[in-house]
Amino acid sequence: MLRFKPEVVTQEHRDNFLREVRLLKSLPSVKGGRLIVGSPSLTDPIEWSKGFEFAMISYHENLASLREYQASKEHHRYGPYIQLSISHLFDHPTAGWLTVFASITSTYMFPFDEDLCSFDFEVGAEDEYMC
Repeated sequence: MLRFKPEVVTQEHRDNFLREVRLLKSLPSVKGGRLIVGSPSLTDPIEWSKGFEFAMISYHENLASLREYQASKEHHRYGPYIQLSISHLFDHPTAGWLTVFASITSTYMFPFDEDLCSFDFEVGAEDEYMC
């Protein structure tokens, strides 16, 4: 879940963030493209949302896939300086998508986030059919 600093983030910034983060469902490490981003909170009473503006759920085949998704070396190193159109120059099957993720984190999230909450967990075998 994510909450932006209200004094520095415009609605255009929020809209761009939402559009860009939804592109991450195409990453090979996201199981079957199952990445869902939601906003705004529909929780009633709204105070229970603790002011968070965005929530994201993504499914991954295993811990290795989650780690690949969260990989930081490529997306921090290449960051927003490399466009998708030239990402094929890097010998990594997901370099282009990692570049998109870097652009999202460095362009839209940090240093604009006021609060960020991440909770990764393993789904039990009895619930695996839902993933």
